[in-house]
Amino acid sequence: MKKYLLLVILLFVASGAAISQPLPPVSTFSIVAIDPQTGEMGVAVASRYFSVGSVVPWAMADVGAVATQANVNVGYGQQAIDLLRQGLTAPEVLKKILADDKFEGKDGRQVAIVDAKGNVAAYTGPNAPKWAGDRQGKTWSAQGNILVGAQVPEAMGKAFEATQGELAEKLFAALKAGDAVGGDARGRQSASMLVVKKLGGRNINNDRYVYINVDDNPDPFTELRRLLDQNLAYNYGDLTFKAIDAGNMQKARAASQKAVQYAPNSFGSHMRLAFLDYLVGDKTASLDEFAKAKALNPNNFDKQWKEEVEFDRFKPVAGDKEFLQKLFPNGVPQ
Repeated sequence: MKKYLLLVILLFVASGAAISQPLPPVSTFSIVAIDPQTGEMGVAVASRYFSVGSVVPWAMADVGAVATQANVNVGYGQQAIDLLRQGLTAPEVLKKILADDKFEGKDGRQVAIVDAKGNVAAYTGPNAPKWAGDRQGKTWSAQGNILVGAQVPEAMGKAFEATQGELAEKLFAALKAGDAVGGDARGRQSASMLVVKKLGGRNINNDRYVYINVDDNPDPFTELRRLLDQNLAYNYGDLTFKAIDAGNMQKARAASQKAVQYAPNSFGSHMRLAFLDYLVGDKTASLDEFAKAKALNPNNFDKQWKEEVEFDRFKPVAGDKEFLQKLFPNGVPQ
């Protein structure tokens, strides 16, 4: 009995010691930003930490975006979003969540916020794991801890502002730039990107324009780029179908061209663009796209053609004998 009691006491002491150990910091570099032209807001983050996307990025369309890290209080994310929804600005929210934080280690936290009106606020606690710091621009905040130095957020800001195109591309460029100058001093493991826009996501009633995560990978940036290409290809494919349904073929073609740009080896994307090229009057481009589609999947081309041309919007192609002679010199498939 004494031996049993001794064992219980030892286990209790050991478990108590384990519980008292400080949690590892979410050592990372991130950027929060808004695109004032589109209303998109988002967060991109990378770290030598497993599944950083499950902790750092928070965002809500027409509300704001938040990154919470270092000696992290994960509750900052939802609390900040809730306060932004109530109408507080990013600086006001930052002041409130810090004042309300009663957990140990507040002076080691790091958080950045951007609101839907373009206000930006950030905090790096004096005891955040070194090197730690943040930098801001008009529409963004870049920050990190356990970094090689200040050059990381500085390079991120420069890359963000120098990159053309949509917010997701600017966020990715910033993340890559931070890594290129040293990034997380411990190395690489995970990365994440979250971009929101009201009804901007795929399908119906979806505000998540981009949400991709690389949880555990020795080269998370290459994998994040692959996932981003897929995500954007699907987004533009979705926009293509919505524009077709609305009868706006010019808009559908433009979206389809972007889908092909992000998925150049997609047989279906080239087929779709070929039909849309024809419908807007560019028969030369249409024949070129049909040729690309056939080269990608010669065994399925005729079958897919017959299925697609039955679609009401695409039926005019089937009535153009001169065009069909160029497309099918050996005869139209039956």
